[in-house]
Amino acid sequence: MTTQCAPADEATVPDNGSGQFIADLDDRTPAGIAAAVSRQIRSGALTPGSRLPTVREVARELKVSPATVNQAWRALAAAGAIVARGRAGTFVGAPVATRPATAVGRYQRLHPPSYSAFRIDLSGGTPDPELLPDLGAALRDLTKDGASDLAADYLGEAVLPELAAKVRADWPFRAERLAVLDGALDAVDRLLSAHVRLGDAVAVEDPCFPPFLDLLAGLGARPIPVRMDESGLLPDELARAVTEQEATALILQPRGQNPTGVSITARRIRELSDILQDTGTLVIEDDHSAGIAAAPLRSLGSRLPRRTVHIRSYSKSHGADLRLAVAGGPADLLDPVIERRMLGAGWTSRLLQRVLLSMLDDENAVHAVTTARAEYRRRSAELRRALARRGVAVARGDGINLWLPVADENAAMISLAAAGIKAAPGGPFVVGEHPPTDHLRITISPVTDPDLDWLATELAAATTAVPTYRRIRRG
Repeated sequence: MTTQCAPADEATVPDNGSGQFIADLDDRTPAGIAAAVSRQIRSGALTPGSRLPTVREVARELKVSPATVNQAWRALAAAGAIVARGRAGTFVGAPVATRPATAVGRYQRLHPPSYSAFRIDLSGGTPDPELLPDLGAALRDLTKDGASDLAADYLGEAVLPELAAKVRADWPFRAERLAVLDGALDAVDRLLSAHVRLGDAVAVEDPCFPPFLDLLAGLGARPIPVRMDESGLLPDELARAVTEQEATALILQPRGQNPTGVSITARRIRELSDILQDTGTLVIEDDHSAGIAAAPLRSLGSRLPRRTVHIRSYSKSHGADLRLAVAGGPADLLDPVIERRMLGAGWTSRLLQRVLLSMLDDENAVHAVTTARAEYRRRSAELRRALARRGVAVARGDGINLWLPVADENAAMISLAAAGIKAAPGGPFVVGEHPPTDHLRITISPVTDPDLDWLATELAAATTAVPTYRRIRRG
């Protein structure tokens, strides 16, 4: 029998009893195993190119099932920490600095480069620029006494005290600490980086906003899909995520959920908080549709204030280029984010904070946001009614998106593109097993009354479109 040797530049991890390299492990869950191997790699005990013992060897040594080790290996592979080479074995990956570029993420799949001109673009998930408040008055406020001094101050408060007071007045729970960050996604990214580790399980909505999944993949964390209904996350599924999968964190969008438009109900808040009450699960709430969502704000922080960080974005209501969001919650959850940020960006421009504060106080700007909220609700209702007249039922959604069921995602996209309509594919939003019905995400902010009938007709036709090969087979 021929013995296969490792290549000269690849060392084999010393056996020490086949898997002894993590034999002192206390936490023998997939997350614990992944974290232990990650620590060995970071410490240098496992060097790049080292060949790991087989899954069965590690499972035998740790007295766990091969499926448990496989799950840990998948988490490590997702982070690039290890590389499987088929029958040759599994090896410690190259250092981060030398790794090749990762595969295209979900967010890039959602917004690929477009080389065609479309009559209307319903794929963006962005607000109507015509409905945003006028920045003119707020910019003029920057010339008032004291505002110009902010530009020269390195040591001032990271959050303008006046803005903090304004925000606290209608925060959904008592926030021990506030931080102003560069948009909601920046806040989610920093919170995950501070509190989620390689191999951790994180509960997410299914369907889910694709950048959340990309962020988790970059950290080597495992997204645990929790399906939804018209009231929000399904309690039984969240219970399984935190008990069976031991989710260390939960990311949710409390209203105007992207892509479904679902807003969580008061009853569902009570049900979910009861499930989370006796766990250590970190709750990250992304209220990205603050200002333009018609539903009242409901937060798990009202019942779990020591475990919840709530994020309020002003991008859709006041302007994406402000790049402003406020995160509020317990000091022990936000202080690591604030302290780490001081070594980089430091703070979010207080000039931009002053602009936002001026808009929050200005009657005309407040009226503009109120008008936008009503207009988005009207456009959504009109489009749903027009589709219903054509036999297509779409669940009511809050905010600026509708989740359109279709027979086949690709065929529907092609049908709409042929009519000059760009839509967002549903695939990048899906976390678990593919649902029985495909979907497209439709952003209603570009919809105008003159285009409504034409648009509803084309959308209705797209819902029944099927691939050409299927039509041939049926014929």
